Amino acid sequence: MNALIKKTLRRERRKARVRKHVSGTSERPRLTVFRSHKNMYAQLIDDLAGRTLVAASSMDGAVQEGHNGGNKAAAQAVGLALATKAAAAGIKKAVFDRNGYPFHGRIRELAEAARKGGLEF
Repeated sequence: MNALIKKTLRRERRKARVRKHVSGTSERPRLTVFRSHKNMYAQLIDDLAGRTLVAASSMDGAVQEGHNGGNKAAAQAVGLALATKAAAAGIKKAVFDRNGYPFHGRIRELAEAARKGGLEF
């Protein structure tokens, strides 16, 4: 097996273990994160209704200015953008889903920026 395929399979297994216990509601949606090499994406999802309430990414126009999409500064910008959009939508609390990624680096920066922006999790 290719090393990249093995790495992806390990992340998918971790993701499945976390998702057994983490679910979002309309009052407390699930904040899920996806990172690629070039960009960061975050969403607040209501799993009961099956819809995305708020989304932000490093490809958004306001976030993209002055940031490389795949670094910690971009992750902080995405976290703040998500928190401000959530506040505008009336969402104050969320449950964090790291999506199988280790909680350090860009994932941690995004989470801390979302907390600074006013989201509680």
